[in-house]
Amino acid sequence: MSYVESLFSVEGKTALVTGGATGIGRMIATGLVQAGARVLIASRKGDDCASAADEINRLGGTMGNAEGFAGDVGSEEGVMALVAEVKSRTDRLDILVNNAGVSWGASFEEFPHAAWAKVMSVNVAGLFTLTRELAPLLLASASDEDPARVINLGSVMGTQPLADGAYSYTASKAAVHHLTRTLAQELAPSRITVNAFAPGPFQSKMTAFATARDDQVERVGAGVPLGRIGAAEDVAGATIYLCSRAGAYITGAILPIDGGLSVEHGIRLFKDA
Repeated sequence: MSYVESLFSVEGKTALVTGGATGIGRMIATGLVQAGARVLIASRKGDDCASAADEINRLGGTMGNAEGFAGDVGSEEGVMALVAEVKSRTDRLDILVNNAGVSWGASFEEFPHAAWAKVMSVNVAGLFTLTRELAPLLLASASDEDPARVINLGSVMGTQPLADGAYSYTASKAAVHHLTRTLAQELAPSRITVNAFAPGPFQSKMTAFATARDDQVERVGAGVPLGRIGAAEDVAGATIYLCSRAGAYITGAILPIDGGLSVEHGIRLFKDA
């Protein structure tokens, strides 16, 4: 194995990707499998996860393998059932990707109270409880040279004061970013790194209302400083980086995978003076 191959290898590692049947979760799962990992894919729809795993396994050049099954992080009972399922399949976990998430859109005047409980339960509470319950499996694989890795899915909407009608979603992603830093500090002595992605626009079921058609993709991409929406390789590459030897010394980072949106602003100050 060459220096570069060893630096970015995740071969032989075991990962869990929640919400991994579609969207960014599937992009991450596919990248890890292609790079040699065993990837457990879980979401509320177990059949979709099984189908996604089969399709990933059939890709040419696949070095690892995927397994798909049902898992719901929307309640404590669902989290505990998912933990039991994971423990029945492995006694150690190298990588946990907390990707599962939900959103809710409505105008400010009509945004319902119930939207807060649902979104925060999945996006924040479920993420925390699953990480806590799987910590023993992460500890089983962690070492000074090769820490266990946790990656949480935040959002550019958690770094910018932007709601677009998704008030509980944007607040939940800001909470994910803060929780990521908190857990990074707390779990570092256990040799577990905790980082987050803050993606901009990607094609997914959650963004289908704005990215389903080519003309929509073009319009959305035009609003990104780099001129396009995210591609599967963008988030897969970032995942492989953080989960390989290359990313072993990084924890507490909120990595913007957003084409420059996080540094975009409309402030001109004295330019027009």
